[in-house]
Amino acid sequence: MRIVRLATLVIVLSFACGTLATPVARAFQTREGGPEKAALQMKTEAAGGVLAAAREALGGEKKLAAVKTLVATGRTRQIRGENLVPIEFEIAIELPDRYMRKDEIPAQESEPTTVGFNGEELIQYPVPAAPAGPARAGGPPAPTPEQQDAARRTRLANVRQDFARLTLGLFAASFSSVPLTFSYAGKAEAPQGKADVLDVKGPGNFSARFFVDADKHLPIMISWTAPTPPQRGRGAPPSRGDAPPASAPANPPGPPAPPPESRIYFADYREAGGIQFPFRLRRAVGADTVEETTFDGFKINTKIDPKKFEVRK
Repeated sequence: MRIVRLATLVIVLSFACGTLATPVARAFQTREGGPEKAALQMKTEAAGGVLAAAREALGGEKKLAAVKTLVATGRTRQIRGENLVPIEFEIAIELPDRYMRKDEIPAQESEPTTVGFNGEELIQYPVPAAPAGPARAGGPPAPTPEQQDAARRTRLANVRQDFARLTLGLFAASFSSVPLTFSYAGKAEAPQGKADVLDVKGPGNFSARFFVDADKHLPIMISWTAPTPPQRGRGAPPSRGDAPPASAPANPPGPPAPPPESRIYFADYREAGGIQFPFRLRRAVGADTVEETTFDGFKINTKIDPKKFEVRK
């Protein structure tokens, strides 16, 4: 599979970190709270303007606000090692707090997998098997109930973040299940044109940048960097009775490099139910494309079988 290299976007921040010099900024400085609070308010208001323009370009506030359910189907081509794996998927959303994605790999005999959430509950099929008994001698200990619950909460948070990134590209908005805040960061310039850039923050460690075409006002990309995993120990201690090491390594390893940036690109906008939807997504990690998604269609406000959001224990 040929690896696709991506052009680097150059971010040019429109808001300087120093003194605000425009007449509007000087007016804001006279408000209670001083320059820093005024600058933050300006960035928040500017972000609101970018989002309002994006929602208008997508179909208008009235049509977008009327969306209660959304069902989408399509295909994803995902790179796994040296293989290109085709995946058929269905996404069902019942706003604001129900979401599920079902994936099926036609070339494999394994059963479909489903992830999502229903309110505060994680949807995950097949349900992970509980430990069958005591840990095997010499093997790792069986996870405790607390560890299993922590893993479930982490998985739920990750699925919620996937939902937030997808719906931000589809609706240029956030929902109460994953509330987001926005601040204007500046403009991004690339050979393809310019984009308004918003800093996005959300629950937990959610942090991203949202790119909106400065001319067409349609979402074009969201980028984020996963948190750096905690550094593990630099090797197991010697077993009892082993001779101590002759000397410490001359150049001990430093801290791990931060994870590469991830990006989702939104493209091929077409009308469905009076709303412009991106029918093609591309996901990249660092300089490499790792996933390409093509939607067959979007169904708005169709009745969804409640069993799709069933939580199995």
